[in-house]
Amino acid sequence: MDPRIIELYDEYTHAPLDRRVFLERLTKLTGSAAAALALVPLLEAGPAHAAIVPADDPRLETSRISYPGVTGEIKGYLARPKGASKLGAVIVIHENRGLTAHIQDVTRRIALEGFLTLGVDMLSPLGGTPANEDMAREMFGKLDAGQTVQNLVAAVTFLGKHAQGNGKVGAVGFCWGGGMVGELAVHSPDLDAGVVYYGRQPAAADVPKIQAPLLLHYGGLDTRINAGIPAFEEALKNAGKKYTLHVYEGANHAFNNDTSEARYHKPTADLAWSRTVAFFKKHL
Repeated sequence: MDPRIIELYDEYTHAPLDRRVFLERLTKLTGSAAAALALVPLLEAGPAHAAIVPADDPRLETSRISYPGVTGEIKGYLARPKGASKLGAVIVIHENRGLTAHIQDVTRRIALEGFLTLGVDMLSPLGGTPANEDMAREMFGKLDAGQTVQNLVAAVTFLGKHAQGNGKVGAVGFCWGGGMVGELAVHSPDLDAGVVYYGRQPAAADVPKIQAPLLLHYGGLDTRINAGIPAFEEALKNAGKKYTLHVYEGANHAFNNDTSEARYHKPTADLAWSRTVAFFKKHL
């Protein structure tokens, strides 16, 4: 697919760009309105995509929970291997679509690897993740940035004291959530490990505050996010922080999201996933 189309879609989802303007510009790139409309389902996440780990998987215990945040109760989706306890805990931070079925699936995938896993709904202060993903995207601009980070810090505290946990807590985030992992690492000295998937980097001046080791995954074609890598890596090195950084050539932003046909890159997703699981097993 023409990389200009991927870049346009990323602008639409992250700027955000008005849908009418997005479709007009997509029509110019594809040559016709019909071609543009045919491409949209390939670019957008497909909510009907079958889960890799079914919601009723008998190997897992799942529940809808809430924990106290600075803005009130924060909703979440908790999963763990059935009957297991004293597990390392992982916070799963969603993209700028909220706690979707896909992110719930990712939460179950990590739980099956032997972790107590919490998919957080960071739109809880605004009523929670809506069914309409375009509406969810618009809601992110209404969140208070500082309070959002503190709601994640509260998740670290919640999981660190959880009866089924072992006291260690990591976090993994995708896109918007990847950026929030960086902010969480800056603001929570209790975080034990952080994994970033193609997320915005924290300010270089804040890097010395990071205590947790980091695993950083970026798509080689993701020019928007990758522009911040050099300054971030230099700050990490200068501050003597523990990190591992991978840039996957040929992969786009959101390469892990298997519900987006145009951007999902299975070889990269599988490799990054194996590295993520090994990283959490080492540190949690």
